[in-house]
Amino acid sequence: MKLGVVGLPNVGKSTLFNALTKAGAQSANYPFCTIEPNVGMVSVPDKRLEVLAKLYNTQKITPATIEFVDIAGLVKGASQGEGLGNKFLSHIREVDAIIHVVRCFNNSNVIHVEGSVNPARDIETINLELIFSDIEALERRITKISKQAKQGDKQAQHELEILEQVNDHLASGKPARTFKLDEKDKNILHDSFLITEKPVIYLCNISQEQLNNIENDSMIQTVKQIASNENAQVVEVCAQVEEELASLSDDELEEFKMEFGIKQLGLPKLINASYSLLGLISFLTAGEKEVRAWTIKKGTKAPQAAGVIHTDFERGFIKAEVVKYEDLVASGNFNNAKEQGKVRMEGKDYVVCDGDVMLFRFNV
Repeated sequence: MKLGVVGLPNVGKSTLFNALTKAGAQSANYPFCTIEPNVGMVSVPDKRLEVLAKLYNTQKITPATIEFVDIAGLVKGASQGEGLGNKFLSHIREVDAIIHVVRCFNNSNVIHVEGSVNPARDIETINLELIFSDIEALERRITKISKQAKQGDKQAQHELEILEQVNDHLASGKPARTFKLDEKDKNILHDSFLITEKPVIYLCNISQEQLNNIENDSMIQTVKQIASNENAQVVEVCAQVEEELASLSDDELEEFKMEFGIKQLGLPKLINASYSLLGLISFLTAGEKEVRAWTIKKGTKAPQAAGVIHTDFERGFIKAEVVKYEDLVASGNFNNAKEQGKVRMEGKDYVVCDGDVMLFRFNV
């Protein structure tokens, strides 16, 4: 699963990416510093893994991961090729969800491509370019479907009707993700691969001074209002501070948070929100060799979850021994949990839950 980090040039995307991945992506005070997208794998924070590692006396911990893609800044006219816009838009089309970075701080030393800081205008600029790109893509599909519809293809006629409605919705300046569709028709929209259908997190890039005054900050509240109209999420992050903190130890981080009165840093919130945005959960496996979180989609059944570990596990699936993380920890170990009746034997129809600790039985 990939999340694309997008926004205007010079709003802090690469700084954020550096903080997320500690990858050292180039970051500079001028537009189009990033040309080719930077890609990095980011671990999903999960304190349960450390607890299980102590329980099983293992030193190897493998967390779940998400892939982040730092995409070059878009500008007004990107859908017409401005600033290498067509190339950058194609990169966005390949991701599963979008982190839209919005500058919400004033600093005369940091250039803004429009000459001033205005979150509402900046969001509209990006969203309109994505919408224009989607309209162009949708019109090509409508032309193709129209030919089939004219030949009397009932399914094509129905698809054409839906696509024309979506096109009108886009033309009114609204993203495709806000167009309401019956469940049975969602594949029609999904098959169009529209950028604005992708789920979004608006990331307010703020200054250190704003960290303790988020609720009263007018720029942040503006972004929250826009997000609420789209059913999108909002996360506040000071990318510059987070980049500086990326190299600190856990103890040093705690000291920093206490000194500045910060309850939770922005990056863990962003990573967890991204994981949730994609509809992902983690099931866990634990033993002396390794404690690990495995990523699956919500609603995944036991055999398919087993297949994430190895295809043989799915092919030869028999049963899964399942215990809730909380029950396992309370019991002290797996055998105690079994004796207390906390371990369940589940079959092929079992829907895996977040935090299930699982042991698969299979035969091939």
